[in-house]
Amino acid sequence: MALSNAGAQEVIKRKGYQLTFESNYAELDPKLKKRLIETFFVVYPKLAKEYNPVTEKNVVFSVDTSYKGVAATSDGKVTFSALWMDKHPEDIDVVTHEVMHIVQDYGRSVGPGWLTEGIADYARYKFGVDNAGANWALPALKPEHSYKNSYRITARFFAWIEKSKPGTIKAIDASLRDHTYTKNIWAKQTGKDLDALWADYVNNPVI
Repeated sequence: MALSNAGAQEVIKRKGYQLTFESNYAELDPKLKKRLIETFFVVYPKLAKEYNPVTEKNVVFSVDTSYKGVAATSDGKVTFSALWMDKHPEDIDVVTHEVMHIVQDYGRSVGPGWLTEGIADYARYKFGVDNAGANWALPALKPEHSYKNSYRITARFFAWIEKSKPGTIKAIDASLRDHTYTKNIWAKQTGKDLDALWADYVNNPVI
């Protein structure tokens, strides 16, 4: 008789990082569980190295049948919707986006929310293990778009900035973490403010 996955907790330690995996979903596919764990150990050390080497070393993943969103992160814990993961098992890089929020660790940030989510999706774009498998891509620019739209729309703008001014997003991320962010940092990093950058992007949005 197979053991139920519900209520089981597993602790995995590799290369200085610890992941505690818990689930109250008895029907969680063991292959999906393995992919969630493997994705963490592939992407989290890379995100830590790139953005925040002193990020949290102990992370918790919880697959929860009562959570109605897609995923959410708080205090080093990522909660995944059991329903979402069941219906979208290919969306494995939801892990990449969510653990980037742990790496970000902005606390009571002085930065806008669109920036936080845009950076997290930019990290998914850059470090994701199988975005193509999830049919996840940065969207083509549309006339109604704004850099304040957040998530993938903002992430594509960031990818465009990085093409000519590499290191900009890393600097923005660092300023948010040490609470020195102001809108003037964009001009300091690129020579132009956000609105001017966006205007240039609209004129030639190739990434």
